[in-house]
Amino acid sequence: MKAKPLLNIKSLKEQVYEYLRDAMRRGEILPGSVIDMEETSARLGVSKTPLRDALLQLEMEGFVAILPRRKVVVNVLSLEDIKNYYEIIGALESTALLRALDLLTEADLEHMRRLNTEMKASIDGDDFDRYYEKNLAFHDVFLSRCGNANLLKIVNNMKRRLYDFPRQQGFVKEWEQASIGEHAALIGLIAARNKEAASSHVRDVHWSFSVQEKFISQYYQRAASVLKS
Repeated sequence: MKAKPLLNIKSLKEQVYEYLRDAMRRGEILPGSVIDMEETSARLGVSKTPLRDALLQLEMEGFVAILPRRKVVVNVLSLEDIKNYYEIIGALESTALLRALDLLTEADLEHMRRLNTEMKASIDGDDFDRYYEKNLAFHDVFLSRCGNANLLKIVNNMKRRLYDFPRQQGFVKEWEQASIGEHAALIGLIAARNKEAASSHVRDVHWSFSVQEKFISQYYQRAASVLKS
């Protein structure tokens, strides 16, 4: 009897993509490993076409490299990658904030304050997943108002690359606490309608690799070891 596919055949390529991304997030598929297309397609009960399409999307997003003879290698995130992503995200988020700041209402600011409070509660409760989701939502308040969907897509993909590959277990609490303080300072600058200072704060403090490096080196222990090898 033929095994029942693990995936719903509706939107199959998207489902294969989400399955692989979730496996990467959970650490079931690790950086540096090889994805066997034959084994994976058989295990999921799908043909190679949706699997290949999903892998092509993952390659465009920087998660895997497709090599000759159907070899697919899961990319390792190095400290140099992290530094580059921070520089790009900082530049894009600061640009987005410049465009969005005049559109942010008092209700938006109150939403940001509430999300920041919920981030602190998540730290106190040792719930990193909740902290992470609230952190994304905080930034999305102004990112979603910038009027540039492509910018938002790039930033969100880079954040997934930074934090979901796989998602690290446990906190660097000093980092999360510092981030909450940076968020509070940003809210104050937005409330004062100080565009240049708010934009600079996002780029030159919140997403500055040099400012955050001591925390980054703790969080990305695997990336640090790869860089030294």
